Amino acid sequence: MAQRVFVTGGTGFVGKSVVRALLAQGFLVRLLVRPGSEHDLKGFESIDRVPGDVMKPDGLAPSVGGCSALVNLVGIIEEQRRRGVTFERLHVQATRNMVALARAVGIKRYVQMSALGTRPDARARYHRTKWEAEEAVRASDLDWTIFRPSIIFGRGDAFVSMLARMIKRAPIVPVLGSGRYRLQPIPVEQVGEGFARVLRGAVGVRQTYDVAGPQPVAFVDLLDEIGHALGRARVRKMHVPLGPVKVMTRALDWLPFYPVSTDQLLMLEEESVGDASRFFADLGIQPEPLAVGLHRMLGPS
Repeated sequence: MAQRVFVTGGTGFVGKSVVRALLAQGFLVRLLVRPGSEHDLKGFESIDRVPGDVMKPDGLAPSVGGCSALVNLVGIIEEQRRRGVTFERLHVQATRNMVALARAVGIKRYVQMSALGTRPDARARYHRTKWEAEEAVRASDLDWTIFRPSIIFGRGDAFVSMLARMIKRAPIVPVLGSGRYRLQPIPVEQVGEGFARVLRGAVGVRQTYDVAGPQPVAFVDLLDEIGHALGRARVRKMHVPLGPVKVMTRALDWLPFYPVSTDQLLMLEEESVGDASRFFADLGIQPEPLAVGLHRMLGPS
């Protein structure tokens, strides 16, 4: 009999890839859908949809009952404080709510999406609140797994797609500082596959995995790789001093249209790299070279 998995945060870019991978592995999926997100689920007619909100868990128990696992993908990269969309609420409290919900209905298997660089003394509040969320998971008696991804890319993403648009449209691409800070991008398909395989197999219980591509890449080199995937012989770059940008960001990042936050600048400086060898080995996934993934994403459909 097929196992049913309850998924939160499944209507986003990564979430839809996780849902596809779960369905491909033979799971049934029951998805928590926040009102207004229904339009993001075209092509997912086979899943159960439960209207609700991770911040309002009361009343969700009947919908979660009968599921064998809970996957929590809820997270934000940027706050909207006027609307109550904060790291503390969507990372920490939402996770506590989902852990409590799993325990209340007797679900033992729980998988949490976190982030590479998460630690208690991190400079960025994004990372500190992700750590607090992890601590809530680790303190539970659930059979948990935590994934910490680096930059996740694929068709429909925010970061690499934005860089690709800039390379295609602008004669010169701005680079903050030296551009030598490193990232370790991983294809979204492999992230989704990781979630499905850790639930299908007997590995990963009470384990935390770095989830990243096989090799770190400096930001300026990533721009060149994206350019190559787009068929550009050269990507012209203009380096912008980081100091003035930090000052301006501290003054203006409260504005809804300002393109970057102080937290995002801190995370950029800190890099996003890790050792994903256990993720690939334990889950039987073959690492994909960055150039191959970028050509699949940005090449002709």
